[in-house]
Amino acid sequence: MATLATLSSISANGENAMVTRENELPGHPLVEAALNAIANWVTNYRNAIGLKDEFGMCGPDEVMRMAKDIGVTPSQLRELVRKGPDSAKLLRGLLAALHVDPKIIADMDPLVMREMQWLCITCNNKKRCQHELAKGTVTEHFHEYCPNAISIDELLNQKGQLSSH
Repeated sequence: MATLATLSSISANGENAMVTRENELPGHPLVEAALNAIANWVTNYRNAIGLKDEFGMCGPDEVMRMAKDIGVTPSQLRELVRKGPDSAKLLRGLLAALHVDPKIIADMDPLVMREMQWLCITCNNKKRCQHELAKGTVTEHFHEYCPNAISIDELLNQKGQLSSH
């Protein structure tokens, strides 16, 4: 982390001159990583508490209506709330790596996209997926762990057939 201090001084001929000096503070990657992890945990905790409280204010009829509106069961809706708003973001990352636009899938077949999101939300391989996305190797390895692999292959086959016509 660097800070920039600006000093004003008088030059030999009496004019004001701007002198700058950069103060380098040594970086501490371990401390920064720990602070980032704590900040992420606090953010996730706040999101979870807020979502839980909002959901808890709803009666059973309202929960049923919301679940029906988005095409899930009340128990699935509770799980969605528990997992948080970004629980299917890894699917978006995988599809982007494969050059597939999730919006096109959602427009063509909302049920398929909803099922793929549900599988991603409930997947137990999130750490592996995050790792593969970060390494840039997700397109080579997603078949080994992703519950959406078969659906994605089918979409890629359809995409190939459409582009060859």
